Amino acid sequence: MEHHHVTRTPIFRRAIHWLIAMAVALLLILWFAADASAENGQPARPTVVLVHGAFADSSSWNGVVSRLLAHGYPAIAVAVPLRGVKSDAAYVSDVLRSIKGPVVLVGHSYGGMVITEAAVGNKHIKSLVYVAAFAPEKGESAAKLSGRFPGSTLAPTLAPPVSVPGGKDLLIRQDKFWKQFAADLPEKKARLMAVAQRPVTEAGLNDPADASAWKTIPSWFVYGELDKNIPPAAHAFMAKRAKAKESVEVKGASHVVMISRPGMVARLIRDAAGER
Repeated sequence: MEHHHVTRTPIFRRAIHWLIAMAVALLLILWFAADASAENGQPARPTVVLVHGAFADSSSWNGVVSRLLAHGYPAIAVAVPLRGVKSDAAYVSDVLRSIKGPVVLVGHSYGGMVITEAAVGNKHIKSLVYVAAFAPEKGESAAKLSGRFPGSTLAPTLAPPVSVPGGKDLLIRQDKFWKQFAADLPEKKARLMAVAQRPVTEAGLNDPADASAWKTIPSWFVYGELDKNIPPAAHAFMAKRAKAKESVEVKGASHVVMISRPGMVARLIRDAAGER
């Protein structure tokens, strides 16, 4: 067997050393730039914190999150206990306090109740984004807001309440879930969501808000034209009352507009972050 020896010339060795030196220099430049940005409290992108609503979970944000990550946004999809507005808001507030730098706070459905209270007093919240979500005034509950205008068909689709320590849990009947909650998604996907849905307490939907962060923090709204949980008229009313920077009604979209139209929702979040 023949052995072939490769002779590395001085020019070749110098080229290798030069490439290594350039790579090290580039890494140092990137490290110092990131370090300086952190010290100045000015990260390249705000952190996007996403709060899911009742009958859903944090995976409902997957399509939106993948797009945000592709644009360089750090993101956290909080797993909300869904036990009540006050306790859920306190839980999200603790998560927010652990984040350095500016935050875009996003809520879906009941999650809007939570972010409206959790953001109060937190100077790092840059903007609020309501995705088919409640934006309550002090003293308003989710049940009160959804019943303010005709169009919600949620109540008849609920399964009998399940007694749990401290109250009653609510779920949407699995055979009603697709048409009620996610009619613009494939039926097969909606069936899986129905099985995996998270219950909310009956008390949680009737908890009044203690504060309204949208009065001092800029807000953005997006909702589906065919939302059967929260009437579109209620969304339009809340957006107008909050003097929303932007309010988008998505034609043909259901209550889960963040799943059926993740690109559109991600673009609105980027608007709220001040990128576009």
